[in-house]
Amino acid sequence: MLNIISIIVTGFVVGVLARFVYPGAIDMGFWKTVLLGVGGALVAGVIASWRSGSSFGEGVNRAGCLASVLGAIVLIFVGRNFF
Repeated sequence: MLNIISIIVTGFVVGVLARFVYPGAIDMGFWKTVLLGVGGALVAGVIASWRSGSSFGEGVNRAGCLASVLGAIVLIFVGRNFF
């Protein structure tokens, strides 16, 4: 149960940071922001594990948090321009 709560909180923080950094107003509620953050973390994790050849989800570090925000920004860009 605590793991789910930490995923929601982390996803929300990453989503809010991505929305703050991305230029322009982005209209979404709490749950969409959480999903954006979690999706950004998944995108960043998959790209990092594909690039380095390591296994997915080896731990939390500052570079991973920055990559999660960048992954969420990519999702915002794709969502706004292609859907």
